[in-house]
Amino acid sequence: MVSTVGIALGAVLTLVAVALHYSKGTGWETNDDISQEVLEKRAATVPETEFPEPMNRSIGGGGVAAGAVAGGSEGELAEGEEAEDDGFDPDAIPDDEIETYEIEFAKEGETIEIANNENILDIGEDQGWDLPYACREGSCLSCAGHIEEGPAEEYIRHSNNDTLNEEEMENGYCLTCTAYPTADFTLETGEQP
Repeated sequence: MVSTVGIALGAVLTLVAVALHYSKGTGWETNDDISQEVLEKRAATVPETEFPEPMNRSIGGGGVAAGAVAGGSEGELAEGEEAEDDGFDPDAIPDDEIETYEIEFAKEGETIEIANNENILDIGEDQGWDLPYACREGSCLSCAGHIEEGPAEEYIRHSNNDTLNEEEMENGYCLTCTAYPTADFTLETGEQP
């Protein structure tokens, strides 16, 4: 059956193999950890954003305006020329100049009052409506809406508008995330030019 000599011989061979392994080594070394280097290279290829939230709830996603991608476009500023700021600061409106307007949300079937220092998207969400948006910066079309009565400039002011051009504004489109009312109107949310 099992002999003592066989067990002893097996133990001796095992000890010799272990001794040779530790005295000589296998020559194998672990690879350098390059995970941080890979992450840094990947991060360098992604443009920086200032999105205030990590999730994009919009359907179809946001994006940049077509002219913003190509360099040397018609709207680019000449050297030394200052950018014209079409936006305004709603927090700078004095308390005695705050006015409220009745805004009818056509798809939601309700009319609510919104002050001229209140953001249309934020107040709509306060009503419990799941309105589309992505950047909340006026840099995409995810939150776009359509004012039925006419040109958007007659009914709202944008604190920032990097996306809509003059023709689209003339056709009644606005960005609800940066739009503040200046008159009563009917708004169709989720409508893009």
